[in-house]
Amino acid sequence: MSTSVAPDDIVFSLQQIAQGARPPLLVIEPLGAFLDAHRLGEGEVRARPIGEGHSNVTYLIERDGEFEAVLRRPPRPPLPPSAHDVLREARLLRALETTPARVPKVLAVCDEETVIGCPFYVMERARGDVIVSQVPTALDTPEQRRRIGEELIDALVEIHAVDWQAAGLEGFGKPTGYLERQLRRFGGLWEINRTRELPEVERVARWLAEHMPASGPATIVHGDYRLGNTMFAPGSPARLAAVLDWEMATIGDPLADIGYLCMFWTQEGDPGGGLREHLGRVTRAEGFPTRAELIGRYEERSGRSMRDLRWYTTLALWKSVVFMEGNYKRAIAGTTDDPYLKQFGDGVLELARQAQEVAYGK
Repeated sequence: MSTSVAPDDIVFSLQQIAQGARPPLLVIEPLGAFLDAHRLGEGEVRARPIGEGHSNVTYLIERDGEFEAVLRRPPRPPLPPSAHDVLREARLLRALETTPARVPKVLAVCDEETVIGCPFYVMERARGDVIVSQVPTALDTPEQRRRIGEELIDALVEIHAVDWQAAGLEGFGKPTGYLERQLRRFGGLWEINRTRELPEVERVARWLAEHMPASGPATIVHGDYRLGNTMFAPGSPARLAAVLDWEMATIGDPLADIGYLCMFWTQEGDPGGGLREHLGRVTRAEGFPTRAELIGRYEERSGRSMRDLRWYTTLALWKSVVFMEGNYKRAIAGTTDDPYLKQFGDGVLELARQAQEVAYGK
């Protein structure tokens, strides 16, 4: 989300909320009582938004004694059905704590809306660098850039290797029919999220349905796996410390994560501009693996063959169109002050054109 704070984002008490006003994002007094009950720090509660995400809201929480934690909550309503489910996200993170998957530890979960106005969870603060527009100085060499790409693939292989049933994730998602459900779910979300007619969205949906590949055994799927949703430990050599932003995760076809990663991974020779460039231009630099090299490492480390990359990349683009249109709708409705989301108007159109070009080759 944007790191700017609107005057009504954070209030001290519920009594400060004016009648008819939009709901705040944090209410400090009851949040402090919740943290006290879970023995998470002492004293005054301080909060500020952090991160580059533009969906669920993420705050750094600080208290006396150098206590720091991260709070995740949904954006302001109205929200599409089943979207922004932070309790589901917290369940997954807790299930992954004892596995090789690189995730922050969940410290407390609140399913009561009476505390700050919505469910939320608090997790430990992972320390390091999120790589979006530039590489940290210590890693800004061809050798370390290559290692960044390799770490990204190795962490994904670890996620896909988790025995999700043994981890207690039975019922978290259905192990069969994932791709069909993705088309149904995002097709339905498009009807809710759209602010204008975009024939490309329906056209690409038809192509996806007509060319759907067969899925292999189901794994945990992150659903939004890209470089900007990971954190690298400080210093050299490059080491991926934590995978972040799990709100889209489910059980399904692991190759969807590879298609999504490749969709946001730019390399030399790719056309510039657009939202894809904003989220992925850093990987053009010398040393970063190409998309083919990322796929090759995944195949080698996972034992899975990456087939139908075109289909999975088209799916990723199409889903991004639907999801970003929802964020854009929130921006123009005034339920978020994130200035970046207001730029999604033209960005959604560009992604829709890209999805059609990848699907139909024109």
